[in-house]
Amino acid sequence: MTDAALLRTTRTFYDAIAADYAERFRAELEAKPLGRAMLAAFAELVRAGGDSSAGPVADLGCGPGRVTAHLRSLGLEVFGIDLSPEMVALARREHPGVRFEVGSMTDLGLADGALAGVVAWYSVIHTPPGRLPAVFAEFHRLLAAGGHLLLAFQVGDEPLHLAQPFGHPVALDFNRLQPEGVAELLSRTGFVVQARLVREPDASEKVPQAYLLARKPSPSSPSSPSSESSESSA
Repeated sequence: MTDAALLRTTRTFYDAIAADYAERFRAELEAKPLGRAMLAAFAELVRAGGDSSAGPVADLGCGPGRVTAHLRSLGLEVFGIDLSPEMVALARREHPGVRFEVGSMTDLGLADGALAGVVAWYSVIHTPPGRLPAVFAEFHRLLAAGGHLLLAFQVGDEPLHLAQPFGHPVALDFNRLQPEGVAELLSRTGFVVQARLVREPDASEKVPQAYLLARKPSPSSPSSPSSESSESSA
């Protein structure tokens, strides 16, 4: 499937289920203390980021906006982006004080280093694994030096094919991922992985859930690729 076809399929899927999805997962974050803990850690790191905290945070694949609004409650300047116009309309109604826009996480039209943070909360699961390096490279480009990235995704090796959710005549594949593989891709892109958390599935889930927190190093950071190469050549 081409990138354009995948975007159309994903948009159609979420437009169809937007209202049911928003109602089903309205209180989801309240029941996920470990997820909230990772969001809180991300927010604290962004706020403490010095020059890198000057830009906003983007919640990419924001859906009905519950995570975006939660991040704002944690003191971040944040906006949400989603492919689905129906999801964005719901988010704007539910959270009128927060900015939401229709768009793609790989085509935001922002300058290099424009963001202090990027959150992709269960949104890279719609990216075919072979295309993840390009997506992570775009996240890296968007982040200011010292900026932070938080990912959440389901753990596994086999994709889930979901058909007719809530009785709607649509279907979509959800790609489960292995934290070690994602961490390796992030490192190859130039990120420094700071933390990874895998929790067991709760009663509503079938597989473990993963959270990865990473940082785009500053040029002067000992962990940055440029400083490592200069030290090795000294």
